[in-house]
Amino acid sequence: MDESVIIAEKLEEHMENPAFEVKLALIDNYKFEVDFGEFGQIITDEHEPVGNGEGPGPSQLLAAAVANCLAASLMFAIRKFKGDPGKVTAKVQGDMERVDGRLRISAMQVELNLGQAADNIDKLDRVLEQFENFCVVTQSVRNGIHVDVTVLDEDGQVLKSPE
Repeated sequence: MDESVIIAEKLEEHMENPAFEVKLALIDNYKFEVDFGEFGQIITDEHEPVGNGEGPGPSQLLAAAVANCLAASLMFAIRKFKGDPGKVTAKVQGDMERVDGRLRISAMQVELNLGQAADNIDKLDRVLEQFENFCVVTQSVRNGIHVDVTVLDEDGQVLKSPE
């Protein structure tokens, strides 16, 4: 069976029951065990001076979720047209600023790197037009956090950059 058909079937199956659950348990101070159920646990902690920085903080987890979702959505869009994205990597940087006296994530810059040259990916223009719309996480946070996305191929050629 064609990989894109399998992916589409899995996506449809998931969309019938899209709820998810993550549990947190305080370990000490601001350090939590985050339980992803069948996927295991990780330790998170606020950075100093509030916490001890013994794990990624919530802002880093959000940034990782945005970058992961965008990378997966880009791969999905490329594979939908039977392309091979190669080894995709991502980097995300977040900006924080004070809003009404409180720190808030004000922007994120996401860089996605394809493991293929642009010329080797069929229908890349269509892929770049639509992949961000597939990303549940980014589209969910964009109302509150500006997210810029840049896509590069393996040669460092910028394929998509913020408008």
